[in-house]
Amino acid sequence: MDLEKLATEQRNEKTMNLDTLSTKEILQLMNEEDQTVPIRVGKELAQIEKVVKAVIRSFNQGGRLIYCGAGTSGRLGVLDAVECVPTFSADPSMVQGLIAGGTAAMTVAVEGAEDSKEMGEEDLRHIHLSEKDTVIGIAASGRTPYVIGALDYAKKAGAVTASLSCNKNAEISRHADIPIEVETGPEVLTGSTRLKAGTAQKLVLNMISTAAMVGIGKVYENLMVDVKPTNAKLVERSKSIIMQASGCSYEAAEQAFYAAGKNVKLAIVMLLTHLSKEEAEEKMAQANGFIRKIV
Repeated sequence: MDLEKLATEQRNEKTMNLDTLSTKEILQLMNEEDQTVPIRVGKELAQIEKVVKAVIRSFNQGGRLIYCGAGTSGRLGVLDAVECVPTFSADPSMVQGLIAGGTAAMTVAVEGAEDSKEMGEEDLRHIHLSEKDTVIGIAASGRTPYVIGALDYAKKAGAVTASLSCNKNAEISRHADIPIEVETGPEVLTGSTRLKAGTAQKLVLNMISTAAMVGIGKVYENLMVDVKPTNAKLVERSKSIIMQASGCSYEAAEQAFYAAGKNVKLAIVMLLTHLSKEEAEEKMAQANGFIRKIV
């Protein structure tokens, strides 16, 4: 598909005079356009659900979720992957973001990196991709060679493949088991897919990782009970989560937090069941980490 035929590359009729508008008018227009994004995402929920179920299967068999993308798409994948570590105490290898050009491409564009199918395959080989993994290729245009190369190799390796693009009939969709196509339309600034397209991608990636983590027991009620307390703020949040989940006082939450070795989920189970640390750990193992199965 020629670039100029893509919806994300079309000129937006509402913003043809963007350079003549006041700052307030520009902001109003951008806000109006941004409001269309969640509606477009909503039309793809059935496909997103399929991807989440595939990711849960991968996690349950010791597999991983791997995002692959270039430029803004790659950075959004890396961002979502990195945030899973403190939010869910996920091992850094569990959710990974691969970006064309490597880590340097997070801050500086690496010329030509996205045009290499071979690099997409090479990056997946480097992390020893297996049939237990789920690979999601991300490209607003839906035609990035790096992503296509990654998806083709992932299929050969037996991994589940999904794609996330912001154009209908995207090329990468033909290389994925489960295609997600959120057509966000022309950008306020022509071709600047870090805007609506980037917003749509972030929403979908947030959905996939969060819903998958709920699906493997890393959430109780609506609380991030597997949070990793890596700084003072997160230590206090951990105690707050324990209080909210168990209904105990701050003092009791603090005591349980340290008694559980700073493991929030374990502290909650100890408080709700009145079990010792060792007994609570045994219960958690039997319940595969799902608090509701214990209480």
